[in-house]
Amino acid sequence: MKLLAFAASNSRQSINKNLVNYASQLVEAEVELLDLNDFEMPIYSSDKENEHGIHPLAESLYEKISQSDAILISFAEHNGSYTSAYKNIFDWMSRINQKVFQNKAMVLLASSPGPGGAKNVLNSAVTSAPYFAGDVKGSLSIPSFYDNFDMQTGKVSNQEANQELESIMQKLVA
Repeated sequence: MKLLAFAASNSRQSINKNLVNYASQLVEAEVELLDLNDFEMPIYSSDKENEHGIHPLAESLYEKISQSDAILISFAEHNGSYTSAYKNIFDWMSRINQKVFQNKAMVLLASSPGPGGAKNVLNSAVTSAPYFAGDVKGSLSIPSFYDNFDMQTGKVSNQEANQELESIMQKLVA
């Protein structure tokens, strides 16, 4: 199984990168861990698309999704929604095909330093994924990241949350 995994953030210190990295290790799979910084492109507009076509980086990420068996994304939340970096990349890919996720099995995660755990963006992602051909097998929010994740070991330290994460990740390989 080939798992495509990334944090929906362009922060180099993203806690969601830590979370997605750990979660991807919970299943037996060939994991390709992406950094959204490698897919930075101009802000999408129909004018840019008409003038230059689909950006090659959007085509590259869309192809990586095509070549994967499953997708793991951990969302950062900016003002209750997606980060602009993720949203822009998603908008470019949706111009290739509205079915961005190509009927792939997905696990969607989110975390934040605060008690909300980025639940707003996670709810948006889980609700919208089926419209973009995403087969969501499970989702989990990890609130108060630094209280529930051990940065030294790179693992979820809250036993209950860790068990739930392990269970959800197994749904990708079932």
